[in-house]
Amino acid sequence: MTTTFETQRTALADVVAIPVTPFAEDGTIDQDAHRALLRRLLDGGITTLTPNGNTGEFYALTPEERRLVTELTVDEAGDRAVILVGVGHDVPTAVASARHARELGAQMVMVHQPVHPYVSQSGWVDYHRAVAEAVPELGVVPYIRNAQLSGLRLAELADVCPNVIGVKYAVPDAARFAAFARDAGLERFVWVAGLAEPYAPSYFSAGATGFTSGLVNVAPAVSLNMIEALRSGDYPGAMKVWEQIRRFEELRAANGSANNVTVVKEALASLGLCRRDVRPPSKELPEPARAEVAAIAAGWSI
Repeated sequence: MTTTFETQRTALADVVAIPVTPFAEDGTIDQDAHRALLRRLLDGGITTLTPNGNTGEFYALTPEERRLVTELTVDEAGDRAVILVGVGHDVPTAVASARHARELGAQMVMVHQPVHPYVSQSGWVDYHRAVAEAVPELGVVPYIRNAQLSGLRLAELADVCPNVIGVKYAVPDAARFAAFARDAGLERFVWVAGLAEPYAPSYFSAGATGFTSGLVNVAPAVSLNMIEALRSGDYPGAMKVWEQIRRFEELRAANGSANNVTVVKEALASLGLCRRDVRPPSKELPEPARAEVAAIAAGWSI
């Protein structure tokens, strides 16, 4: 790997924030709230942003809305953050989104897992190769949730696409991650723990150097405290943060992560930062659960 992508690699070895997409009362994207939430992340010390990630309700946004989210993020961040734009769906759509990100000045794209009932390993390579070859100037980060995928396939992809520089690995199995990373090339890629703070300590012990976060929307300092502990090898310190966030993340993960985004938006709503609205197939929290989320968020803001 040349030094061409060193800035991007450094940005991945950090808290990779996945901003929410706030909605106005009429159901459209609340652009003012969106900008305010982005500024809050930037002012809180976050320097890597992923517009159109899952916490941003990527699959519930229209193509026009996804472009708007990218535009708002790049414009608001300026030179304060590295932008990793989420792209996906069919190949032409993913390629068009990646090229749009390039035109705006984003530095990287994250390729969402292919949404298809029949994914072959060689087809996975072809899918990502089509996106990576369309934007050779950008760093490319596959988002891997497929436990069947071999690390050798990632190495095969990078052999033909040297701009594949990092991996968001989101299979909930630290042993599988350790094996996958070593089969692909541990030093060849930046490994991002794609299941956020709850899995970050175990994934860091196996070679990850960054983690994604939706919780960071609510409490940037909490996420930064965890990565600083992990970087210094202070696993007891990291686990203190883990204990601090445990209940919040349990609420997000319950029932197959049904309320993953809902809980984050509920916390932000309790702080007066945006509306709690989410789009189907997500659903707002029922009234009894809102108080618990609000209490957790209030505790972090002290």
